[in-house]
Amino acid sequence: MKLKLLLTFALVVMAKDVVVSQTVYDIKTALQTAKANNRELKSEQLTVQVAQADVVTAKLRPNLSLNNQTLQLAESAHYAPGTQWSNAQNRQVWWQLTKQFQLPSQRKNKIDVANKSVAVSEAAYQDFERNLLTDVAMKWLDVWLAQKKWQTALMAKNNWDTLVTINKNRLKNQVITTTDYNRTELVANQYNLLSQTSKQDYQNKLNTLKFALGVTNDIAIAADDAVELSALQNQDQMLQNAIENRSDINVLKNNVEMMKSNISLQKSMAYPQPELGAIYNPQNTVPYVGIYATIDLPFFDRNQGEIKKSQVTKDKAEQELATSKERIKTEIGNAYASYKQFEQNAGNLKKMKEQSYQILSNVKYAYMRGGTTLIDFLEAQRTWYDSQENYYEAVYQHKESYIQLLYTTGLINQIAQ
Repeated sequence: MKLKLLLTFALVVMAKDVVVSQTVYDIKTALQTAKANNRELKSEQLTVQVAQADVVTAKLRPNLSLNNQTLQLAESAHYAPGTQWSNAQNRQVWWQLTKQFQLPSQRKNKIDVANKSVAVSEAAYQDFERNLLTDVAMKWLDVWLAQKKWQTALMAKNNWDTLVTINKNRLKNQVITTTDYNRTELVANQYNLLSQTSKQDYQNKLNTLKFALGVTNDIAIAADDAVELSALQNQDQMLQNAIENRSDINVLKNNVEMMKSNISLQKSMAYPQPELGAIYNPQNTVPYVGIYATIDLPFFDRNQGEIKKSQVTKDKAEQELATSKERIKTEIGNAYASYKQFEQNAGNLKKMKEQSYQILSNVKYAYMRGGTTLIDFLEAQRTWYDSQENYYEAVYQHKESYIQLLYTTGLINQIAQ
């Protein structure tokens, strides 16, 4: 007896440890965790640092250039009298120190383009985060739906396991036929298989969510609704907010600004960059000094191609921005309409779910007292099961449409704050 008590106590402690080690996530905490730990998001953050490094490069000035040329007399007949080949009188040495000079406008425009590129990278990171957080929210919903399906299948299995036990005794008492008992057992086995499959599907989706969150400990999801549906703005306000603040729109806006700066840069690069320096040239021990200067003569190449390309690229960026703003209107309109429709569907199916449960209870009561057939009971059970699944599918679609609405309006990032 003491051994049994000790074993029971040990099992309780172990179970408690398992529960404690699990972290329960709702939508908000899941998005916050993904924002902090997701591996892909961490990798994308480095892209911004790459763009910031380009600013450092743009601020650097051209290095000095040191050039040396040494000419040695090749024939000893021409050596200075009484000297060897290594004597300085038998060679000419050329030392040249030069530096290319950037025009102030060129350096200024390079830095401006690099800074605008950082803004584009930061906006692109925010858009990557928006897409990733939406994906995490959808994965959370997948786990939620899989859990509901597993729980429904498990409830049906337990109900039929109980019925199998009851009908086994009823068969002994010759209250039902062997066929009815076999049918009961067959349905119980089907629900048992369904519950096992549903459990595995739930576990697979939970593992997928776990990876998206970037955590290693055991996780579970909250038992309440998938997301708290807050009051929504009207459609016009959501549209205006999306056009002004959505991350992909900010990417395009910053890209247009960068293209404008690039036009200024390419125009400034049409001017040649002079290279100036000094020369020290000892010839056969006779020192000479001089200056060095070179500059391109822009008769043919005045950077026309890059200037034209920068202008076309800017026009393309502006066209993409205008197109995206028009597309947002359609996206938000569709998302808002779907949200309203699925909200209505969920309300209607909730009533049907409650009705099917009441019907199942009545039919079960009648069957246990011989007032109806097993076929009627099976049909009521199937209707109840379908109503459960249809209801949870509708709730899933309702929550999914809400998240899609947050995605299209660019508000999904706010949940992770």
